Amino acid sequence: MPAVLPPVIAHCNGEDVKKDELELAVHNMELQAGRPVPAEQRDEVYRGMLDQMIGLRLLKQETQRRQVTATDAELDQAMKQVRSQFPNDAAFQEALKSQKMTLDELRKETRSNLLISKMLDQEITPQLTVKPSEISAFYEKNPDKFQQPESIRASHILIAVPQGADAATRQKAHAKAEDVLKQAKAGGDFAKLAETYSNDASKSHGGDLGYFPKGQMVPAFEAAAFALKPGELSGVVESPFGYHIIKLTDRKPAHTVPFGEVSSRIEQYLQQELRSKKTREFVDALKAKGKVEVLI
Repeated sequence: MPAVLPPVIAHCNGEDVKKDELELAVHNMELQAGRPVPAEQRDEVYRGMLDQMIGLRLLKQETQRRQVTATDAELDQAMKQVRSQFPNDAAFQEALKSQKMTLDELRKETRSNLLISKMLDQEITPQLTVKPSEISAFYEKNPDKFQQPESIRASHILIAVPQGADAATRQKAHAKAEDVLKQAKAGGDFAKLAETYSNDASKSHGGDLGYFPKGQMVPAFEAAAFALKPGELSGVVESPFGYHIIKLTDRKPAHTVPFGEVSSRIEQYLQQELRSKKTREFVDALKAKGKVEVLI
């Protein structure tokens, strides 16, 4: 891959693929990755991106050859889905700016992608049948994928302490936590105590944190919670967030997820893998019957 690319880097059935298109595609990929392409990976990344662009160009040409169409309503819905990926209009406009794209260009690209999607659905979807025997075989051959580690269900009450708080503030918060713990040990309703005292979003659920395995909570909280038996209360537990009172409500041992609980997800996974395979085969067939020239 030359350090300086020529203006035209490939031909697809007589259409030019330009340097500016490749550089913009790599730029957008770097934005998503949050870092530039490492120098030692430049050739691999650029050639991989160029191959994707050629495949996309061939698919677009094939939609034109087949006269695939989409209604304005379908395009509006597709644009709505794109827009929904952003929390507000400012973020949407900033994304357009960072990708060096106008709204009209986005609409044009979205229409092209919609036509390609419709064509692939017509071409590939009928081939995506997965047999029950394939689903069960995948489950049996990949037992490691269906292991659930030990998990617990706990509730907590958090007396929050701001970061950088002085000793007096921490002491006051600790004393409050001790008082709440005393109420809980005296038979107070834990859920109501959480609703009253906790400085945590879980207070609206009575402090319930649901089930979680090891590795999801901060170390001090996790150690205290996993040391409890169902129904037991912890002491006052300090974490970077403040002071916690923890109640363990249930414990699930490590286990293998039953086939019946995952069969539908396995089927979806195998269908997606098959879709990817069939799409690659379809693009390879377009390359084989078309005229593709890579100039770099």
